[in-house]
Amino acid sequence: MFDGIGQRVVCAWFPRLGSDRALRLHPFDGPFALTLKQNNANRLYCLNAAAEQQGLHRGMAYSDARAFCPDLQSRPADLAGDEAFLQVLHRWALRYCPWVGFDGPDGLALSVTGSAHLVGGEIALLDDMQQSLADAGFSVRLGLADTRGAAWALAHYRAYAGPDKPSGFAAPGQSLQALGDLPIAALRLEEKTIVALQRLGLRTIGSLASKPRGPLARRFGPDLHLRLDQALGDMPEPVNPKAEPPHYGVRLTLPEPIGLAQDVMAGTLRLLERLCEKLKAQEAGARRLCLTLRRVDQANQQVELKLARPMRDPQRILALFERGVGAVEAGYGIDQLRLEAVAVEDLPTEQASYFVGGRKKEQLDDLISRLGTRIGLENIQRFVPSDTHIPERSFHRVPAAHPLSTLPTWPAVPSSGADGHPRPLRLFTAEPIEASGNRPPARFRWRRMALTTARAIGPERIAPEWWHEDNNWRTGLRDYWRVETQQGRRLWLYYTPQNPGWFVQGEFA
Repeated sequence: MFDGIGQRVVCAWFPRLGSDRALRLHPFDGPFALTLKQNNANRLYCLNAAAEQQGLHRGMAYSDARAFCPDLQSRPADLAGDEAFLQVLHRWALRYCPWVGFDGPDGLALSVTGSAHLVGGEIALLDDMQQSLADAGFSVRLGLADTRGAAWALAHYRAYAGPDKPSGFAAPGQSLQALGDLPIAALRLEEKTIVALQRLGLRTIGSLASKPRGPLARRFGPDLHLRLDQALGDMPEPVNPKAEPPHYGVRLTLPEPIGLAQDVMAGTLRLLERLCEKLKAQEAGARRLCLTLRRVDQANQQVELKLARPMRDPQRILALFERGVGAVEAGYGIDQLRLEAVAVEDLPTEQASYFVGGRKKEQLDDLISRLGTRIGLENIQRFVPSDTHIPERSFHRVPAAHPLSTLPTWPAVPSSGADGHPRPLRLFTAEPIEASGNRPPARFRWRRMALTTARAIGPERIAPEWWHEDNNWRTGLRDYWRVETQQGRRLWLYYTPQNPGWFVQGEFA
C-alpha cells in the first residue's frame, strides 16, 4: 500500500487567470469579463471579482450579462496567451521547489517535500506564495496536504486564508479529517457520478469514506474509489514536472591552443558527431548552427551557418563550415570550441534507399546552403503553387529554405487548372491585341509578329474571386482559349465579355 504521509503537495489554482492577466496589461476598476465564442454564441469565460459581485457567472451568455450589468466591460479571451503565461508562473514556482507540474489549464502542483523549511515552514511558504501573487495582481487559491488529490480539494473548496485560519491546510496524516466535510465534487468525479451519489444521500467525502465499498464499486465502477484513495493517500498520484526541452549544444575544451583552419575543422567534426547523435535521438534536424571559437585572449568569434533543409549528417554539414572557418582570425590560438543548434525542426528517420533522386535533392540543398552563406538564404527564392484558379495568383514566391511543414502539398508546378485544363509553361502580364468578336481572331498581331490561327480550343471560363481586391479583374469574367498558330506559336488568349477585348497572357511550350 502507498504511504502518502511522507510527501507534501501544494496545489495553486488561479480561478481568474485570464481576467487577471488582461487587467494587469490594461487596468479597469469596474466589472470586467473575458468572452469566448461557444456554439455560435458569446459567453463569459473569465470574470473579475467586481463582475461576480454583480451576479454574473462563468458560462453566462454575454447578451444576458450586459442586460444584468450595463457597465460590464469585456474583451475576447486569449487562450494561447493564458497558456503561455501559465508557463511563466511555472518558472516562478520553481523558486519554492524543483518539482513543479501543471494542474489543468489554470493551476500548478508543487511537491514541496523537504523544501518547505527553506522558507520557514509550510505556513510561511503558503503566506509567501499568496503575498507574492497578490503583489503581482493575481488571485490564487492554495491548498497543502499529503496528496495531490487532497491539496486540489482544499484549493478549490477550502482555500488557504492566512496563518490564523486552518482552512486550506491539512496537517501530515490528517487528510481525512481535513476533507471529511467537503462535498463529493472535491474528489474530481464526473458530473453524473456526483449527481447519483447526492441522490443516494452521500454528499460529503466523509460520508462516502464510511460506506462499504462493494455496493458502490458495483454501481459506479473503480474510478470512484480510485479518486478517494488518491485523496487519502492510499493510491499514488505523483506530481509530473514539466519536461525540460532538449539542449542541442556541445563543447570541446582543448589542452593546447590551435590556429590552423584544418585543426579547427577537425574539432568541429568531433562536435558535429556528438550534436548529430543528440538530434538523431530526438528525430530532429538542425536548421541554424552557431560555432563559437574562444581565443586565449578570451575574445570570441562566431561562425553562423543557415541550412536550406533540416540536416543531421556531420560530413555534409562540415563541408558547409569551410568558408566561415577560413575567415576566422585565430590570434594567439583557440582553446575552446562550442557548437549549438540554434534552430531545430522535426526530421523523422527515413528508410535507407538507393534512389538516385534523393542524392540529387541533397546536393541541391547543399548548393542552396552554400549560396545562402554568401548572399543570405532569404535572398534565394522559389516559386510554389497557390490554392486558387486565378492565373495571376496561382503561385507565389517564398525563400528557398522555407520550412517543409508550411509548404503546400499540391504539385510544385501546376500543369492544369481545377477542371483539368492545361496551363501554359510561360505566364506573363496580359498583353492586348487587336481583334473583334467572341471567337479567336483568324489573324492578329502580337509583339510585332503577324500570326494566323490554325486551331483554337476553348473556351474555359474563369470567374473572378469577389472576396479579393484585384484591379486586374475589374473587367469581370474571362474566356480562355488555347490558340495554335501556323507560325508555330501556341498561345493562351482570353476574351472579356463584359468589356470586350482580347489579350495574350501565356505561351505553351
